[in-house]
Order: sequence, then structure tokens, then C-alpha cells
Amino acid sequence: MDKFIIRGGKKLKGKVEISGAKNAALALMPATLLSRGIYTFTNMPNLRDVRTMATLLSRLGVDCKYRVHKMVIDTSSVNRYEAPYELVKKMRASIYVLGPLLARYGYAKVSMPGGCAWGPRPINLHLEGLKKLGAKIDLDQGYIIAQSKRLSGNNVTFDVSSVGATGNILMAAVLAKGTTIIENAAIEPEITALAEFLSKMGAKISGIGTRRLEIEGVDELTPADARMIPDRIEAGTFLIAGAITHGEVTVTECNPENLIAILEKLRAVGCKLEIGVDYVKLKAPKKLKPVDVKTEIYPGFPTDMQAQWIALMTLASGTSIVTDTIYYDRFKHVPELIRLGADIELHKNVAVVRGVRKLIGAKVMSTDLRASASLILAGLVAEGTTEILRIYHIDRGYEFIEKKLRALGADIRRVSSKEY
Repeated sequence: MDKFIIRGGKKLKGKVEISGAKNAALALMPATLLSRGIYTFTNMPNLRDVRTMATLLSRLGVDCKYRVHKMVIDTSSVNRYEAPYELVKKMRASIYVLGPLLARYGYAKVSMPGGCAWGPRPINLHLEGLKKLGAKIDLDQGYIIAQSKRLSGNNVTFDVSSVGATGNILMAAVLAKGTTIIENAAIEPEITALAEFLSKMGAKISGIGTRRLEIEGVDELTPADARMIPDRIEAGTFLIAGAITHGEVTVTECNPENLIAILEKLRAVGCKLEIGVDYVKLKAPKKLKPVDVKTEIYPGFPTDMQAQWIALMTLASGTSIVTDTIYYDRFKHVPELIRLGADIELHKNVAVVRGVRKLIGAKVMSTDLRASASLILAGLVAEGTTEILRIYHIDRGYEFIEKKLRALGADIRRVSSKEY
């Protein structure tokens, strides 16, 4: 078990290259199940979640080879159709194998993601969508068992826009007989990347990037290659790192068009921004202005940046209100930030953040991926030393974050620890 030791107070300055998007990789990798053959993905991030997905695919008979941001996937020998609990519980994105397995092989047995229940939870959107396409869905001892000789096109309308459900139904529909229309589809960049990849494989999809996707099913697809899009959440996190330390940071190899909501809020805080085709340069103000944030589905402010924004607002000159409309219970980082001296009141899905003069280092514990990022941000500016336990969470979504931060001037070390 590792932990981070951070000595705060260093202004970050310099350039940092953004890695490939975790959430795009986790969607495109299962899509390879739709056609036997060899696929090459470049700009692949070296992340715990990517390795977990590769392990899951290998259980199905897929050969995944990774070397320095390049992954070669061979699906020629797929011979199993079950995603076991011990892997699915580690990563909710494992549910992405459900649609392609069902569409290509007519059968899939996938463990229910941890914490989900039949009915009101988001997993229901996946299952109801697949049933609309003609799948027979059963639940057996915590597993989803989906069967169909061949799926049939139909109209699928989501009451709530869902990235995961849109991706799963999209992958299932490309091999279905007839036409499928997905209404209120997610338009996140990662879904657009998936649709464009499926099109390269021979899928017939119109409306890419809009709330209405029309898919004309084909009899077969062929393997294709792809380059992962930049990770917009990593880019946003490093921009906030520059802001919270009153530094000057340039994120490169990013797509500013996917960061508009974040950039607007950073401007409101007082940051000066220079935006290019594939970079954003941020210069932080001397004093941070308090700015309210409400998370929304894309292109609104992302829920995956909520924890980082709260960390930033702990040092703003005034009070800000942060509301998460996507995940009402995503605030486990708040008690840990309070341990560092933050003044935060939590009311259900609303955090009232009163800016303090300074944070003070302490021992804190990561509870999830984005919570980990918020604690690192706070530690970078806290007076004294901050120790962050359970940092395996951060490795799920940030590639070598401590190395990138050190290159910007941060005093952060990863050390082995017996503490849990």
C-alpha cells in the first residue's frame, strides 16, 4: 500500500502533457468484442482502470498487449461470455461488455456493478434499453443474464441522459436488425469518440454528437484503429492545481473545446487564460474569488470536477455554493478537507464552502478517484506536511500524477506504507 507525502506551499509553474482519456479507453476497449480481429489503440493511458478492463477482456479470450501508450487487442479467440464479480466490483465500466457480447454472440453473463439495485439505479437504463432491442434479461444470484438470437432495432428514449447506457445501447444496436433511434443520448466527448470508432468499424450511425442517434444495423463489422482523445478531467484537475497554488500552468495535448464549462468558471475565479488549438495556459490571481458551481450533464460543469472545485473554493475570498445534481452522495472528500482546515457545511447534495486564510497539513484518507484528486490539490497548498492514504484510488484515473506535479515544482512523494 502506498501513500503520498506532500509539503505544501510551492507555486506550480510549467507545462504538463495531458494523457489519453480514461473514459474513452474504457468504452472503446469493449467495442472490440463486436468483430474478431486485431485493433491498435494509441495515446492509451497507463491506468489501473485500463489494466482492469484488459484483465476482464482477457477472461473472455481477448489478447491485450500494452507498451508505452499503445495497446494492441486481438479478439480472434473470444470463447467466454461472462464478466465475473471479482472484476466488475472493481470498476463500474465493466458493464460495457454487456452490449457488445449480446450483439455479437447472443449471450452475456455480467455481474451487477457494486452498489446497484434493480429498478431506480442507473443500471436499469442499460437493461431496459436492451430489452427494447429484444433481449431477454434475467437476474440470477447477482448476475445479469442477457440472451437474444439477434437484436432488433427499436426506439430507445432515456428519461435521464446516461453515458454508460448510451454507450451500451449504441454498441448493441450497431449489429441489430433494422434501425435503432436513441433519444436523449449522452453527448459527452467519450461517447462521440465511441460512435466515431464504431463508424470506422463499418457501423452506420447518424447524429453523432447530438441528443438523437440513429443507427442502421449491419450484419458485420471489421476491426479498426483509434487514438484516444485527451482526458478532459485530468486537464481540468491540473488547471485547478495551477489556480490553487497561485501558479502558472499550461496543459498541453488537450482539447479546449471539451473544457468550456471549466474554463468559464476559472475565468470567474480571476484566472487569466490563454487558449490555443491544443493547449490552455492559466495564470492564477493573487486572490481567488468565490464562484458557485452546479454540476450538470455535458456540456455543463462535470460531476467529475466537483471535488476538485470544492478544494479550490476552500481558499476563496468568500462563500461559494457547490451543488451536485448528478450524484447526490458524492461528497466523501468533504470530511477529509475539513481535517485540513476547510470550512464546509454539507446539506444533502449542496456544499457551502466558506473560504479560509490557509489550510494546514494533516493525515487524510482517499475514498474514491476524484476525492483523491481534491486532497492532493489541497495538500499542494496546505501549510506543512500532508499525508494521503489509500492512493490506489488516484491510480485508476491519473497517469503518474506525482511525476507530473513534481515537474511543475510540487513537493510530492509516493512512499510505501503499512497504513490503510
